Amino acid sequence: MLLKIHRSYRNVVALVDSSLFGKKFEEGKRQLEIKEHFFKGEEMMYEQVIDVLQRQLAEDATFTIVGKESIAAAVEVGVVDEGSVATIQGVPFALKLF
Repeated sequence: MLLKIHRSYRNVVALVDSSLFGKKFEEGKRQLEIKEHFFKGEEMMYEQVIDVLQRQLAEDATFTIVGKESIAAAVEVGVVDEGSVATIQGVPFALKLF
């Protein structure tokens, strides 16, 4: 997975399955584009992602999460629940704003 933290008054965590990087998905009027400037971050293993997500959740960050593995990590930590996950062309994604 690729994880990038955009530092601002509130951190924004961008997490995506590596296999989806650089791709674009469209369904009707909805569009999901995995752009380099937003998602290109550090390649991390599942356990590392869990650790970062837990810390960022405690710091009141916002999250943009795309892909099955990334969503699974976010659900495990409690960033999102499965009911808040949407899909475009079968690709799951979630936005979490606190």
